[in-house]
Amino acid sequence: MRPGTAQPVAQTVRIPEILKAKAEILGLEVLTEDVSLDRVAADPDITSPGLALAGYTVRTPRGRMWVFGETEMTYLQALPEDTARERLRTLFSFDVPAAFVTKGQEVPAYFLEEARAAGVPVLRSSRTTKYFYERIKPYLEAAMAPSITVHGSLADVYGVGLLFVGESGVGKSECVLDLVERGHRLVADDLVIVSKRGNDVLIGRGHELQKHHMEIRGIGIIDISALFGVRAIRQQKRIEVIVSLELWDQHRDYSRTGLDDEHEELLGIQIPKVTVPLNPGKNITVISEVVAMNHLLKYSGIHSARAFDEKLKRYLEQDYE
Repeated sequence: MRPGTAQPVAQTVRIPEILKAKAEILGLEVLTEDVSLDRVAADPDITSPGLALAGYTVRTPRGRMWVFGETEMTYLQALPEDTARERLRTLFSFDVPAAFVTKGQEVPAYFLEEARAAGVPVLRSSRTTKYFYERIKPYLEAAMAPSITVHGSLADVYGVGLLFVGESGVGKSECVLDLVERGHRLVADDLVIVSKRGNDVLIGRGHELQKHHMEIRGIGIIDISALFGVRAIRQQKRIEVIVSLELWDQHRDYSRTGLDDEHEELLGIQIPKVTVPLNPGKNITVISEVVAMNHLLKYSGIHSARAFDEKLKRYLEQDYE
């Protein structure tokens, strides 16, 4: 792994955080006031208990939050109370951070008693089960997405997220500052928090305390938002290309045709990578803009290097004939 990149961190979310973020939009209320909310959830896959509520718990995961919709509550009501208690007692033994009841349904006293005995907080939502899932799942997936920190600078250039990496002092911040002056946007400088969304998306953002400040050697700390306005910043951006800046090494072979695409792996995802050697007089800002535009061309199905190579081969074949 590249120096300056931390190991992936498993994210968790506490129940009070869920309440703070989603209490209003989901109409949440706590039904077990005497049960501590100081619980941690580490599984974003919040679902209904399904077969576990029917007594089959062989493959029931531990540490998952459960959602009781109308189907689950009517099923419990159809059971004898002692059977319903037993099923809930078994379910709550799987280290459940919290249980949610949707659609503003009445919750039987025995349900709350079993939850209290297991120390499981019960929260009720006034929203429908479908609406509840639509709002809570994206939040949990984002809050608990695997993440790493990368030493670099992230900028939005023509809508393409360019992550600039390289040794300290190579000029990453200065390059991004020049891009901002040309109308592009800064996402994060020096420390970029990268999180994985879904199977193939990496989102980069800055630290909350850092905001959109940059360190420019010889000047010090500057506030990009204050200097250039809100148009010059954005809170987060998908990382689409890694731009590796390094000092020119005459003994190294650099790509001159672009036929062989280079990639680097972050959080298990392969990201296109461009290595740019630096020497006096090179306009790295314009090159960065070209990197972004070339990526957009490739995304639309146009690979300039390969197209030129094919054209050259056809010409040589005709000349040979």
